[in-house]
Amino acid sequence: MYSFLISMAALILGYLLYGKFVDRIFSPNPRRVTPAITKEDGVDFVPLPNWKVFMIQFLNIAGTGPIFGAIMGAKFGPSCYLWIVFGCIFAGAVHDYLTGMLSLRHGGVTLPDLVGKYMGRDARFVMLIFSIVLLLLVGTVFVYSPAMILGDIAGLFSSGKMSIMFWVAVIFVYYILATLLPIDKVIARIYPLFAVSLLFMAVALSVCLVIKWPDIPEFWQGLQNRGPEIGVKGQGIFPCLFITVACGAISGFHSTQTPIMARCLKNENLGRPIFYGAMVAEGIVALIWAAVSSYFFFDGGQSEVGAVSGQAPEVVSSVAKAWLGTLGGVLAIIGVVAAPITSGDTAFRSARLILSDFFRINQKNKTNRLIIAVPLFAVTTLLLWFNIANEDGFNIIWRYFGLANQSLACFTLWMLTVWLSRNRKGVSYMMTLLPASFLSAVCLAYFCTDKIGFNQPMSFAVPIGVGIFILSLVIFYLMRGIALKRKRLS
Repeated sequence: MYSFLISMAALILGYLLYGKFVDRIFSPNPRRVTPAITKEDGVDFVPLPNWKVFMIQFLNIAGTGPIFGAIMGAKFGPSCYLWIVFGCIFAGAVHDYLTGMLSLRHGGVTLPDLVGKYMGRDARFVMLIFSIVLLLLVGTVFVYSPAMILGDIAGLFSSGKMSIMFWVAVIFVYYILATLLPIDKVIARIYPLFAVSLLFMAVALSVCLVIKWPDIPEFWQGLQNRGPEIGVKGQGIFPCLFITVACGAISGFHSTQTPIMARCLKNENLGRPIFYGAMVAEGIVALIWAAVSSYFFFDGGQSEVGAVSGQAPEVVSSVAKAWLGTLGGVLAIIGVVAAPITSGDTAFRSARLILSDFFRINQKNKTNRLIIAVPLFAVTTLLLWFNIANEDGFNIIWRYFGLANQSLACFTLWMLTVWLSRNRKGVSYMMTLLPASFLSAVCLAYFCTDKIGFNQPMSFAVPIGVGIFILSLVIFYLMRGIALKRKRLS
C-alpha cells in the first residue's frame, strides 16, 4: 500500500510541478480569441463552461484502458505503478496537453491536419487512415466491453448472451445519437450522470483500500513479472506492460479527442487543467484499479470477492459488488461502464470530425453529418459481427487496438518533437523526443515478438528495443542537423 500512496502523491506533484513547466514552454495567451468563439456553429464549435469541458475531456479519454488495462497490468507487479506514474507525467499528459493546445492555436483542427502542417502532406494522409482505423477499433471495443459488464449485472434475459446483445444494441444507438447531434444536446447533458458514477467508483474503492490496507507487492520487493500463475507467462515487462497499460499512462487515442474540447475552450489558460489535468486524473483511476487488482491477484482477494478467474470484466463486477454491497456495487459498475461509453461515443464523433476536416465538408448541415457517419457505423457493425461470431474475437481486436493505440501516440510525439524543435528555443524538444524514442522502441519490439507480428522469442525484445531507441535518436539529430543547415543557407 505504501507504493500505491507514494505513486498517488507523485502524480499530484507531477501535475503541480512538471505540468507547470510544460505550460510555460508552450506559453498560452489568455488574450487570444479561441475557435469556440471565432468559429461557433452550434454543433461542434460551442463555448462550454469550464467544469463541463474538463468533465467531458476526462470522460472522453478514460475508456476501459485505465481500468481493464490497469487490471491486466497489475499482474506484472508494482512495475505497473511506475509506468503509470512516469508515463502519465512525462509522456501521456505532455502528449495530451500539447495536442490540445496546438489544435486550439490552429483553429480546432484535428490530428491529421496538425501532422500534415508539421510533417507534410503524405504524413497527413497516412495519419488520416491510421486515425480512422484506430477510432473504429475503439468504437467496437467500447461497444462490446461495457455491454459485457452490463450483461453480467442486469439479467434482463435468461440467456447471458442475449443480455449482452441487448446492451450492444442500446449502446450502439446511443453512439449514433451522440455522433450526429450537437455536442451540447447529448454529450454535455448526459455526462454529469456518468461523472458522478465514475467519481463515486474511484473514491469508494480508494476508501476501501485504505480501510483494508492489503498486503500487496511493494517496489522494494522487486519489479519482476509476477504472473506465471495468473496468465502472463512468457510476457516480458518490456514491451508487454507498456502496451497493456495504455490509457492510464499514454494513449494515442487521446490525441484524437483533445481537438473536440479545443473547439469548446474559452481561454488558452485553461489548457493545463483541462488537458494535462484530465490525464493525471485518468492516471489516478488507473492506479486505484492497479492496487485493487493487486489485492485480488496477490493477497487472497479472490477468496473474499468470490471471482473464479482473472478476466478484467469479472474482476470489476466481483470486486465492486463484494466491497460496496448491492447498491454501491451497481453505482461503481456504472462508473466503470461510463468510462468506455464516454470514450466510444466521442471516438465516432472524432472520426466524423477528422473526415469532415479532410474533405472540407461543413458539419452544420445534418445531411452532411449523415453522409460521413453512415459508412463509419456500417464498418463498425461488421467489426462487431466478427467480435461476437468469433470466440476470441474481442481479444484479437483488443491486441490490434493496443498496438495501434500506442503506435498513434508514438507518431504524435514525433510530430510534437518536430514542432518544439522548430518553434521553441533550447532543448525543450527533449520532453517529447525521449518519450517518442522510448515508445518507438516499445511498439517495434512488441510487433517483433508478439503473435500479431513476427512472433520472435521474447528474449529478443530488449535488444531490439535498445537498438530502436538509439537509432531513433541518431536519425532525429541527423535530420535536425540537415534542417538547421538548410535554414542557415537560406
